[in-house]
Amino acid sequence: MHAKAGDHLRVEGRHVGDRPLVAEVLEVHGQDAQPPYLVRWEDGHEGTFFPASDAVVEQRPERATKRGG
Repeated sequence: MHAKAGDHLRVEGRHVGDRPLVAEVLEVHGQDAQPPYLVRWEDGHEGTFFPASDAVVEQRPERATKRGG
């Protein structure tokens, strides 16, 4: 798994009807964009996170560059 600051991590619920948990990556503490990550969960809680196989990275869209013309 590779993530960068600003990406979101989504952890799917384990039971039918559970909503996914979503966190924003604040810092990457591993080498080559790998875990652990410092994240902020939707409820404002921050902590170090080691994603398991049920987590996916939702990459932050790259900013469009304006070209002069």
